[in-house]
Amino acid sequence: MAVKVTKGEKKVNYDKKLCKLLDTYQQILIVGADNVGSNQLQMIRKGLRGDSIVLMGKNTMMKRSIRIHAEKTGNNSFLALIPCLVGNVGLIFTRGDLKEVSDEVSKYKVGAPARVGLVAPIDVVVPPGNTGLDPSQTSFFQVLNIPTKINRGTVEITIPVEIIKKGEKVGSSESALLSKLGIKPFSYGLIVQFVYDSGSVFSPEVLDLTENDLIAKFAAGLSNVVGLSMLLSYPTLAAIPHMFINGYKNVLSFAIATEYSFPQAEKVKEYLQDPSKFAAATAAPVAAKPAAKPATAKEEKKEEPAEEDDDDFVGGLFD
Repeated sequence: MAVKVTKGEKKVNYDKKLCKLLDTYQQILIVGADNVGSNQLQMIRKGLRGDSIVLMGKNTMMKRSIRIHAEKTGNNSFLALIPCLVGNVGLIFTRGDLKEVSDEVSKYKVGAPARVGLVAPIDVVVPPGNTGLDPSQTSFFQVLNIPTKINRGTVEITIPVEIIKKGEKVGSSESALLSKLGIKPFSYGLIVQFVYDSGSVFSPEVLDLTENDLIAKFAAGLSNVVGLSMLLSYPTLAAIPHMFINGYKNVLSFAIATEYSFPQAEKVKEYLQDPSKFAAATAAPVAAKPAAKPATAKEEKKEEPAEEDDDDFVGGLFD
């Protein structure tokens, strides 16, 4: 005969299991488990078997075990989990890639009917088409202001109609109609709410960031640093090139407005005194655009007139 385990022994065993998992795993997914059944949870456990362990339990029990374990070990990083344990939640301890584990968890969603009193997680729209219901069922559609017509002895919905909005509670009429139509508008599963990684807690949206997203965020941050440095005239590694360019422009403007000159300004002054040189400098690259034909032996002997290269103009400005 099996020995019955008391509640106290269950709590002790649960505490030991949770503390062992905290010491073993550095990565934890905090998941919401609203409307998730035991069979569905068992399927998720099987799907994650190998590198992940799902642990459910009462929030008060989990918080108490985490606090005591943090005091015993002196590892206060575990305390970052406590604010996340709100509502019907569970923990997934994993050694795998967090993004892959999160995607695997999201696969196990089960369709569910719209039961009376449930808060709709999404908008529910009844599509147009033949419902297969006999004309005596039109009262359901009239209550919900759904336009219908009788077609070949059955009720047909003429236009798509939104009958439940996200965040609203499901009423008895909506639930009865969706049940008659065989529509299961909601799907439930474990939803990743927070991610814990070696003492840091962050939003699961971070797992969806790509390399391009990181580059864009870095570029935006760098732009802010440059702007602030330029505003405060405080030199930073990112702002120094811009400061040098602005300083060069200021000195160049002063040299053009006065008789003062320096090597980098002489070429600019020369072009300003003789604007025709601008036309010669810009005409050179335009003339070079057409593809050159293969040169013949006679053409190779001809000496082409020297042209002023556009590179000399650019180099004169910024050398």
